[in-house]
Amino acid sequence: MSSQPAPAAQAPDQGEQAPTRHRNRRGQGPRLREEIIRAATALVVRTGSDQAVTLRSVAREVGIAAPSIYAHFADRDAILDAVIVESLAQLRETVLAASADHQDPVEALLAGCAAYVEFGTREPARYRLLFGSPRPKRDQTPCGPEEGAVAVGPEDADESAGTSHGLVAFQTLVDGLERCAQAGRSESDDPFGDAVALWTALHGQVTLRAGLPYFPWPPTDTVEQLVRRLGRITPEA
Repeated sequence: MSSQPAPAAQAPDQGEQAPTRHRNRRGQGPRLREEIIRAATALVVRTGSDQAVTLRSVAREVGIAAPSIYAHFADRDAILDAVIVESLAQLRETVLAASADHQDPVEALLAGCAAYVEFGTREPARYRLLFGSPRPKRDQTPCGPEEGAVAVGPEDADESAGTSHGLVAFQTLVDGLERCAQAGRSESDDPFGDAVALWTALHGQVTLRAGLPYFPWPPTDTVEQLVRRLGRITPEA
């Protein structure tokens, strides 16, 4: 009497398809961490929501077993925090790159603000992740001080790394407005406060245009109007 061969045992992957990704060689752990962040970012962009990011979905995207993630991230929120930090860094680099093309401080400020709005319009899912909903405080050590960062008091010591990087990114707007004031091109005597008002308006541009695409919006040069008014820019002599 012939016997049927026993079915092959399923690889342990919490019920998911067996991973196809080859293991990193020794010393390549950081590479896997970067791949996890990229995978989570891709899920956010593809689905338009961070709800698609789970340990299993990220593991499938990378091609690893879900438990492998724990060597780099404690949980789903830690992955999203990393996505936020990377997205904030890219937003800051985008603004700085646009500003660097201009010697005139006002033109640099205008270009940086336009780049901010363009980033938010081009990357709606990531922008919503950054600013669309409150993130819970996480019990972790904040990032160390960085050049241009706004000071954070002891009462904020439990803020997430994303908050620290967000303040660094925001400081680029404060610095740009301050340079305008130092050059006599802005009447601002409170660059931080005026930058908050300007950022609020720019954020409104991004979110309202995304939420009401069929509203008869005026041309996007309204960004320049916002910058000149809220930045208290004076006509060039």
